[in-house]
Amino acid sequence: MNKDKLKVILESHLKYLNEESGGIRANLERANLERAYLLEADLEGAYLWGANLKRANLEGANLFGADLEGANLFGAYLAEANLKEANLWEANLWEANLFEAYLWGANLAEANLEGAYLKGANLIGANLIGANLLGANLEGADL
Repeated sequence: MNKDKLKVILESHLKYLNEESGGIRANLERANLERAYLLEADLEGAYLWGANLKRANLEGANLFGADLEGANLFGAYLAEANLKEANLWEANLWEANLFEAYLWGANLAEANLEGAYLKGANLIGANLIGANLLGANLEGADL
């Protein structure tokens, strides 16, 4: 996805969140956002089903309630991101950096968290049924 199109979608989504005219909820289903720079992006409630976010920078991003079902977040940088109540069912978070990420109540069922860096992450109330946590760093994580 080109940067200009993404910028328009993010601006329209912000209007949607602020209940302004012309606002539309971001629909990035299956979008190719590999290596995208989305530092502190506000994607609350965004639809990212099956999106490719491989190695994307989402540091401090607001993904509260976002639908990331089946998304590819391999090696993504999600330090201090807000993923509260996000749907990450069957998402690929292999080697993702989730340092101090807020995953309270997130659905991580069947997610691949192999080698993920979850140091200091908040996973209270998260659904981890069937999640692959092989080699994940959970030091200091709240479970």
